[in-house]
Amino acid sequence: MRKAYHRAITGRALAETFSRPALATIISANLKQDAILSGQIGHPEYHFDENAFAESWAYLESNRALIHPALAAGQVKVAWRAFGRLLHAAQDLYSHSNYIRLWLSRFPEGEWPEPEAIDPCDAALLASHDLRSGKLYYPLEILTFLPVVGDWVMPFLPRDSHAWMNLDAPTRGPLFAYASAAAVKRTCYEYARTVEGWPQDLLRRFHG
Repeated sequence: MRKAYHRAITGRALAETFSRPALATIISANLKQDAILSGQIGHPEYHFDENAFAESWAYLESNRALIHPALAAGQVKVAWRAFGRLLHAAQDLYSHSNYIRLWLSRFPEGEWPEPEAIDPCDAALLASHDLRSGKLYYPLEILTFLPVVGDWVMPFLPRDSHAWMNLDAPTRGPLFAYASAAAVKRTCYEYARTVEGWPQDLLRRFHG
């Protein structure tokens, strides 16, 4: 998902929970996952790309495991950054895979529910052998981000490429609204799961 939408989704889900400095740090860490050299090439687990589902789930949990110890040690920025990285991957699941298409396939054509009805945690879909995410065909894939050039390159890329499968922006069509709604709900879910059972003093520290 493009940076503007990661920012908007995270803010929509968490603005009433975190202080402004905390949220700014969380969002900054989230967006850094899209840096071309350090966040894109060689790191499909940051984005649920390349069908790296097991690696991506493990990446979420490895970041979650950093949060509580960091807060307990008074390292709040370390905790916020780990949470931001976790959220980036979780949000990308819906814009980089066919999860939304699989969910909507359960409904008759022309009778789709509203985007806000999306269930981002459907266990059957998350475990489905039909769940796929886009593959990155470098170097052509990079060129798809360039105006005009991207339109020329697209026909040369396979249909299982990220370029064809992504729901990263509204220009990708009506399914973007479902991916965005799912990402907001997933952000709230990941927050609730992360802080489950925490004492109030640790929650206050996390919220900034």
